[in-house]
Amino acid sequence: MAKHHPDLVMCRKQPGVAIGRLCEKCDGKCPICDSFVNPATIVHVCDECNYGSFEGRCVVCGGVGVTDAYYCKECFKLGKDRDGCPKIVNLGSTKTDLFYERKKYGFKKRCVVEI
Repeated sequence: MAKHHPDLVMCRKQPGVAIGRLCEKCDGKCPICDSFVNPATIVHVCDECNYGSFEGRCVVCGGVGVTDAYYCKECFKLGKDRDGCPKIVNLGSTKTDLFYERKKYGFKKRCVVEI
């Protein structure tokens, strides 16, 4: 996710003992490069990203965490697992723009009008 969306910002603080989680949608992805192959090392997140309502949330999208997150073998070899906490802190401009666009026109569900 973070590789394909340059506007996303990672936390990058010193990771703690908490294990990063992934939701059903992001299951099996490497949080750094979005690879689905060769899971090697478990992801640890900082204590601030795993506190309160953020506990057990997805590292990539913030959904309800289902499985443990793993770095792929390539990111492990390159040392990207030691860069800090990989939790995505902001939503990104595209999701934010979508929220305010929907807010401008109202959060109504689209319904089909039959004539």
